[in-house]
Amino acid sequence: MQTIHNGVMARRAFMAGTAAAGVLLLPGCQSIGGGLSMVEAIRRLLTASSQAAFAVLSAPGGFWDSEIARFEAPALFSASGTGLLKNLLTSTVFKQNLQHQLNIVAEKGAERAAPVVYEAVRGISVPDAIGLVRGGPTAATTFLRGAMGPALINAMIPGLTDALRVSSDPVLGQAVRALSGVDMGQMAQSVANRADNSIWYQIGHEESAIRANPEATRDPLLIGVFKVLR
Repeated sequence: MQTIHNGVMARRAFMAGTAAAGVLLLPGCQSIGGGLSMVEAIRRLLTASSQAAFAVLSAPGGFWDSEIARFEAPALFSASGTGLLKNLLTSTVFKQNLQHQLNIVAEKGAERAAPVVYEAVRGISVPDAIGLVRGGPTAATTFLRGAMGPALINAMIPGLTDALRVSSDPVLGQAVRALSGVDMGQMAQSVANRADNSIWYQIGHEESAIRANPEATRDPLLIGVFKVLR
């Protein structure tokens, strides 16, 4: 009887220890061990965060309406540009309208960036999943951004180039013409650099929200992992 009792106690101690360490065996997780469960949790967290972010940013007025993602006009479109553009930017109304239009153009970049992010999440290698689970509110987003490098900027430039070229907005058209001698691709890259920051800020914002309220995802794995560690 003593042997059986000791075995039961040892098993309970083991289960308590693994749960405390964040090693979870949860329903719906396609894994057999706690480490793999954590990797899946990070992938699902990044998938949910990026999907929520792109749902916001790809919608009409997405960048502009988001306090997280709205960006200032890039330096190329600022008073440091050519003399003609400097003159146009002396008008506060023109400057605000230009900023608004560049944020609208960025929506086309987000459309190109979204599938690149989703593909990266599916194939990402996560060497320290438990560290990311236990990290700060945007730990997974920061990790993904570092892993992807300039991939989003490169993906967005073609779409932004087309959007700048075909825009019928008179303010944006004046600004583009005022930058005579500047390649359209350079203009697109300047917008892509700003949009890249905005996209990651929005994804990080969504990640933080999921960590704070995992129940909203209705994902048993995310709920189980982040309720335990919250």
